[in-house]
Order: sequence, then C-alpha cells, then structure tokens
Amino acid sequence: MASRAAVLFDLDGTLVDTERDNVESVVLALRHWQVELDGDERHFVVGHSWNEIYAMLRRDHGLQLGMDEVIARAVEEKRQLLAHKGYQPLPGVREAVKRLGRRADLAVVSGASRVEVHEAVAGLGMLGDFRVLLGAEDYRKGKPDPEPYLTAMRLLAVPPAACIVVEDAEPGILAGRAAGAHVIAVRAANYLGYDQSAADVVLDTLDGLTDELCDRLLAQTKTIAVG
Repeated sequence: MASRAAVLFDLDGTLVDTERDNVESVVLALRHWQVELDGDERHFVVGHSWNEIYAMLRRDHGLQLGMDEVIARAVEEKRQLLAHKGYQPLPGVREAVKRLGRRADLAVVSGASRVEVHEAVAGLGMLGDFRVLLGAEDYRKGKPDPEPYLTAMRLLAVPPAACIVVEDAEPGILAGRAAGAHVIAVRAANYLGYDQSAADVVLDTLDGLTDELCDRLLAQTKTIAVG
C-alpha cells in the first residue's frame, strides 16, 4: 500500500452489526413524541446521517424539537437495546482493521451522532485503531453528499486517490465515489438489499479486504464521480 494511504470505514452495518438496532432506536425515540415512522422512513434511516433524518422528520412530521434532543433520546433507546448483547463486530472486521492499521491511516465516517460513534467503537474495543472518528455533528451535509468523506480526508491529510472507502449502504457508496475515493461495498449486513453496484468492488465480508485488493485499487487512476 502506498505511503499516506487511508481506509475510511462506515460504522453501522460495515464494522458493527447495529443497522437494525439503529433503526429501532430512532423508531422508539420518536414514539415518545407520538411520531410513527412508516416503512419508507425506516428505510431512509439506514445509510443517512442524523442531519438528513432530522430534516425528514421536520418536513414529514412537523417535528419542532431540536436535533440534539431527538438524538439524546435515541441514544438512550439504543443503549437499552444493546445492554445485553453488546456491540458485535461483523465478520473479518477485527482482523482487517488491525492489519490495515499497520499500513494506512484509518477513520470511521458515520451518519450516527458523535456519542453513538464513540460508544460503538469503544464497545468493539477499537478506539485505539482509528485516527479520526466522525459523526453527524462534524459536517453539514450527510451521505450521499461527499462532505463527510472529504472532511476525513482533510483531517488525515490524505488525497482522495489514496483513500479507500468501505461501506454497506448506497448513500455511503455514492458519497465515497463523489469524494473521489476507491469504494468497497460489503454485503454482510446489507439487510435492506441496497444497490451496491456503484462500488468498485463488492465483498461478502471484510475477510476479503486483503492487502492485495487494497494495493490493486490504489494503483488505479481514480476520477471523481459526477451526476
């Protein structure tokens, strides 16, 4: 892997098996204020940041609460959901992160809140593996906008062509492409069947995230996707 390379990981559904818990925590939090999410809205929660989720709630349900208050309630609901089973890494995660961390700068770039990101990575026992942890409060526009990944690249001082984005949901895949990174999609927790065809490579699990694959991707010329 070239010097000054970086691997930027999504969190829920990519590193940790929490996509369903994430959606359920939002559903339960909103019921506290008599707001019920329909199927399309629950689907929207997967892969989008709190910025976009909150905007959807204001638009579709006239929610007048502040985003911080909604997040705080959802965090408490998620803590209860995960109190017994804890945070479970998806297949191949620990091995891939440890191995790649010896050769590249690593970051987590999530649409969850900062608190949720920190608690999940801490729950995995992996706080020391990542140089940067980004949550929804760290940017204005969430995935599929490239801003979250461009922010991580800036903080790591690594150019887009030297970055690999690892994702499970279509919004994140599109964000990585728009940021000019190489994109790997992982099927393991894609329970909604998001279209992953825009990724450069699709893997069943992170067991397939080998040094050889990363080297091959980084050797390719990459252009920023538009449109």
